[in-house]
Amino acid sequence: MRSLFCVAILLTLAGASPEPASAQAPSSPAANSANAARQLRAFLTIDWKYWMAQDPEDATAFGYPGQNAHWPDLSPAAIEGRKRHLEKELADMKAIPRNQLPAGEQLNYDLYLALLERAQEGVRFHDESIPMLGVVPVNLYMPINQMQGLLSDVPSTISQMPAEHPSDYQDILARLNAIPAFVDQTLALMREGMAHGWTPPKITMRDVAQQAASQIVPDPMASPLLAAFKKYPDTFSEAQKSDFTAKAKAAYLEKVSPAFAKLRDFLAQTYVPACRDSIPVTGLPDGADYYRYLVRWQTTTNLTPAQIHDVGLQQVKELGEQIAQVAAQSGYAGRTADFENFMRTDPQFVATKKEDLLMVYRDAAKRADPQLTYLFGKLPRLTYGVRAVPDAIAPSETDAYYEQGSPAAGRPGYLYVNTYKLEERPKWEAEDTILHEGVPGHHLQFSLAQEMEGVPEFRQQLSYSAYAEGWALYSESLGTEMGFYTDPYMKYGYLSGMMWRAVRLVVDTGMHSTGWSRDQAISYFSENTGLPMQTAIAEIDRYIVWPGQALAYKTGQLKIRELRTRAEKELGTNFNVRAFHDTVVDEGALPLDLLEKRVNEWIGREKAKAPKPTGVKPTKQ
Repeated sequence: MRSLFCVAILLTLAGASPEPASAQAPSSPAANSANAARQLRAFLTIDWKYWMAQDPEDATAFGYPGQNAHWPDLSPAAIEGRKRHLEKELADMKAIPRNQLPAGEQLNYDLYLALLERAQEGVRFHDESIPMLGVVPVNLYMPINQMQGLLSDVPSTISQMPAEHPSDYQDILARLNAIPAFVDQTLALMREGMAHGWTPPKITMRDVAQQAASQIVPDPMASPLLAAFKKYPDTFSEAQKSDFTAKAKAAYLEKVSPAFAKLRDFLAQTYVPACRDSIPVTGLPDGADYYRYLVRWQTTTNLTPAQIHDVGLQQVKELGEQIAQVAAQSGYAGRTADFENFMRTDPQFVATKKEDLLMVYRDAAKRADPQLTYLFGKLPRLTYGVRAVPDAIAPSETDAYYEQGSPAAGRPGYLYVNTYKLEERPKWEAEDTILHEGVPGHHLQFSLAQEMEGVPEFRQQLSYSAYAEGWALYSESLGTEMGFYTDPYMKYGYLSGMMWRAVRLVVDTGMHSTGWSRDQAISYFSENTGLPMQTAIAEIDRYIVWPGQALAYKTGQLKIRELRTRAEKELGTNFNVRAFHDTVVDEGALPLDLLEKRVNEWIGREKAKAPKPTGVKPTKQ
């Protein structure tokens, strides 16, 4: 259950008992500061270990050792234990003297405390997660939907597991054999949700039983879950290979396949029929409060849904005018709808083979890489690649997504491209998608954060949707500076992508706070983005089950663009785009208010370094 718990804090500091106060010499401010810093770091180190044990899927994703044989424990006892842990660590963390910490450690303290307080607020709504990878929280009462849950987490996690040593294969076998228990605990939570009125909308669950069925194949070796057992390291003996393969087949036939069949039947026969007919999150108990909580979480602001809705309407208007200009340049003056229909339907924009579409994206990635040196002073060492979205989840997935790599595990990042229904995956989406999901977007930002040195581990993995998605969307706007969008069709792809994110502000708030219907949202999305109907439906269903998450993109992008405009205006000819970008990304993910503070401080330092006017008037020649 990816990003299920992620971060919280346990203070367990070992050491000798302190001497009586009367025997201690007065401490200097420097000594107090050093002691408080050691206390905080010990606090964070011990707690990271605790939460990696509680969230073994993220441990695998992060390359954290020792948890690859496990799934998260979703038993009632484990859930209650984590709630008690969260309460205790909040109290323990507040006992650390923040005012004695050095400035850098105060930032660590503030970020971690805010995460804990947000997690505590989410307990009321049955959320048990903190945003580390920029994804949505997992609601324990609704642990599965078309986008999220063990149906996608199990294959994703197993695909990320190392497969180099016999112990790695033992871990994979352990996870395969533990899938039935993972399924049973998930089913118990879903039944609990049904009993308390917490279910996802029925319309969004229409394909989920089939997702479970897609995990079941007659030949175990045809399952992606057993991919590691098809090709072994050269160091393995034939006896080892034979033994591991036999055990993997047995695990699949005796444990994995029956577990997914049980889940499929429960979904089809019991759960989906019992899901709610309403689509807005306000249809859940305390749904209005839940939505406001999710909006604050995803945007890291105090903007109201109404304010965000208005921003979205204005953005849609402005971007519509820019798209009309591109249409006119392409010979469709005054006929934007005709131009967008041409972009959707002309055969030149459609790949006829899966591999051809992947090659379009790989080509864009290769063109992006060398341009980075003009825009950044520091680049990540971790590489990335392009893959197709797995067939089992492709029908319900969005057009593309990024799966971060791990320097610790030696695993590259990957951009996944949806090749389902090629006729609905236009090639003109490729350039802005690469810049968003790959570089200079998610891959660059996540990888630089993972490669930060001298910071607690949580800082390397921490993410806020508004920051991460805002940065990725801002990265799309760098395409012109990088030599992209040189033809009107790719330029339209960029503007269409921007319109897509602006529309999100309108439809997400529209459905969850102003009473829009699903059909109304689909129509608005399709009419304003020009994207295929398959994309429109998948996107609207995503916003339905992930309330608020879609608001992060434009909110973050607009803030970063505002900060760049401010820096360019105040620094004039002394503005350095590489230094600006490094300032935005080199401390890892930050809430938008702290990002603004950091950029403002950088502007102040750059002003102080600028040459001062001499006050001597030039003479006339």
